[in-house]
Amino acid sequence: MQLSLVDYVLWLASPICQIGVLVALFRRGFYKEYPYFFSYSVLQVLSTGWLLLAQHSVSLYFYGYWISFAIGVVISFAVLQEIFKEAFRPYEALRDLSVILFRWSLLVLVLVGGMWAISTIHAQGRGSITDIVLLADRSVRLMQCGLVFFLLLFSEYLGISRRHVLFGIALGFGLFASVNMLVATGMAHPGHTMLLRRINMAAYDVAALIWLCYTVLAPSRSTVLAAVRTQEWNAALEDARVPAGADSLLDSMDRTVERLLYPGEEVKVNVPAGTHS
Repeated sequence: MQLSLVDYVLWLASPICQIGVLVALFRRGFYKEYPYFFSYSVLQVLSTGWLLLAQHSVSLYFYGYWISFAIGVVISFAVLQEIFKEAFRPYEALRDLSVILFRWSLLVLVLVGGMWAISTIHAQGRGSITDIVLLADRSVRLMQCGLVFFLLLFSEYLGISRRHVLFGIALGFGLFASVNMLVATGMAHPGHTMLLRRINMAAYDVAALIWLCYTVLAPSRSTVLAAVRTQEWNAALEDARVPAGADSLLDSMDRTVERLLYPGEEVKVNVPAGTHS
């Protein structure tokens, strides 16, 4: 496969950024908090180096590409769970629930991917391992997009600043996942294949640049906001676990939501009027 200078630039930009990501993760100690993301970055750098060396051998390039691609899909699942667990780490009352939600969402995506694979095999008359890997990759991309929307909506309540490295990791994956899914849809139709591939590589380069900027410049989790939110959420959720006598389930849920969204007002209401000393 003959590559132009533009292709080489787009191809090599991401591993160069990810080498910087690895250095930043190691120097700032983030590799201990995000070991799977660290492993993912190592894999991407090593796989690019291998593909550069094997690009003149069709068989070595083919097997090297698909093996690294499959391993990357598996590690991407682990990175997703790592981000999800880290987001809920300060909240003991939600920790078990977050794990259950992640596993059920993963199960649903596996079932949908399996049905999609069966229908594709019957419709197109082919059933290779690469098709299964591609379907698993699309499931990962879908989860990454959903994770970014989740963090955009609930980052404030989880005590995660949008400058935090956790948000940057999710943002990079979500940006690339959204473009990758659009490119995959475009690839199903003939024409503009090279342009779509370059768009896909450029999107990954942007994601790697986002990771580099966040790992180098991002502060740690906002400890003050996280501590306040942790106490509020844990207290509200622990109260919700206790039966409230004559209160209905809807009343309990409504009271919990009010405590989570308007903690300051609740404190004012609960302070008796005659307690001034």
